[in-house]
Amino acid sequence: DAVGLRLRRLASAAQVLVVTHSPQVAARADAHWRISKAGDAETVRTAVEVLSLSDREEEIARMLAGAQITDAARAAARALMDA
Repeated sequence: DAVGLRLRRLASAAQVLVVTHSPQVAARADAHWRISKAGDAETVRTAVEVLSLSDREEEIARMLAGAQITDAARAAARALMDA
């Protein structure tokens, strides 16, 4: 896809950090971090977690399917990562 090609071309000359909710973009990454935040009215904490290959697949499946991750979503995530 055009976005993936443009990002790959940019990454060949410089480090690129992309924040995305798009599973298609996330699947093209060399590395994947999950960013989450939690808190209340007074305090908010942000957590950054480096994902393993299997965790990346699960996260991309979650991005595709939402709260209920299915085997079909996992298969679609694998296909995106292998493309």
